[in-house]
Amino acid sequence: MKLIVLLLAAVCCSLGFAEYQTKEKRKLVEVLRQLDHVRKTLTLQHNETMLNSPPHDVENCCCLPALECFHANLIVHFNGTNKIHKKLNRSLNSSITKSGVEYCPSGNNTTTCHDCDSHPKVNVQEFFDRLESLIQRALSRPVQG
Repeated sequence: MKLIVLLLAAVCCSLGFAEYQTKEKRKLVEVLRQLDHVRKTLTLQHNETMLNSPPHDVENCCCLPALECFHANLIVHFNGTNKIHKKLNRSLNSSITKSGVEYCPSGNNTTTCHDCDSHPKVNVQEFFDRLESLIQRALSRPVQG
């Protein structure tokens, strides 16, 4: 995970910040860092827990509902008291994070997103892998003007 964040930082630096990094992109990088810390503590403690999780290949217009599903599952199953877990919960619920993840190309408003409870249950490690994948996908999109 740290390698991914470092590679992302290197790519941003190599571009010379010709296109400045938006507040959404900065927030998503922060979410990835927080997710890495939370994953380390929760995966070991709750390796048998099964959670509803959107798939890796969620449709573009369903990215925001997918994020909300991940957030809801974290609250229900891991309403933790540790500081980094609370920060991740706040970050996932942030309007900046939501606007960074929300993406629906114009003209594609016919997508029907699945309810969170209808997603299959996966183990904690897979849950975090899928959440990380969603955040990285949002980071890889071009900056919108």
